[in-house]
Amino acid sequence: MAGQSNAAPVIIKRKKIIQAGGHHGGAWKVAYADFVTAMMAFFMLMWLLNATTEKQRKGLADYFNPVIAVNRISGGGDGAFGGDSVFSEETLARNGTGASAAQPTEAQQAQGLAEGGPESAGDAILLREVERALTARGGESMTMERALRHVVTKVTDEGLVVEIFDLPDVPLFAPDSAEPAPVLRDIAALLAETLALTTNGLAVNGHVRAYPITLIENPVWPLSTARAQMLRGLMETAGLPPQRVHRISGHADRKPVTPDPMAVRNNRMEVILLRRDR
Repeated sequence: MAGQSNAAPVIIKRKKIIQAGGHHGGAWKVAYADFVTAMMAFFMLMWLLNATTEKQRKGLADYFNPVIAVNRISGGGDGAFGGDSVFSEETLARNGTGASAAQPTEAQQAQGLAEGGPESAGDAILLREVERALTARGGESMTMERALRHVVTKVTDEGLVVEIFDLPDVPLFAPDSAEPAPVLRDIAALLAETLALTTNGLAVNGHVRAYPITLIENPVWPLSTARAQMLRGLMETAGLPPQRVHRISGHADRKPVTPDPMAVRNNRMEVILLRRDR
């Protein structure tokens, strides 16, 4: 070997291996990333609180709140299923709550759909049909469209309430009188036609705005009653059978619907399609 002068030299490399002490060397990166994420979330929260309105913040809060009701009203027991069995009574199909005729849903109770058994439930369905028929008339003509701007409806324990109210630029009556405006005659004719879908009794209530206390004679009582009587007369002229009207009431300014009792919105009439069990 020594005589071979052109032989390649043999090179021996020795590597020193240092044993690392686990993965603790990168843990600070994870902690830092968590800190940065938390700070981003914090600053985003601060920005949202400063850049949004109260209504928008409520919407955000509602979005993150759970909306799945757990055992709200399905039964009367205290077990996991809230009752003995889903077939423990005469069960009706319902979305979500499994309510039945004996234990109706909260929505039905609010609408009065469950009181009085099947007859009352059928009456409530009829009230809803009348409500839909009334509101659907708005697309027929510009006259109906303008008239229905004065009308809102709601179903209560007493029945279907059709509220007819003054608009700031279009009153239902001449000022401080029971002389009807043309729009009220249109509404009365519309009511007479729509209410003919049922034979339920009716009640007519009159309400007026408050007047200044400096008046010598406050007209709120006779004016509210006279306006209720006028609306009854207009509906009967339009074809409503007189025997269907069970009562006429004037409530003066005692039941305002706005914080300001003198606002024109409090000038209103109510035609109530009464339930048969009332």
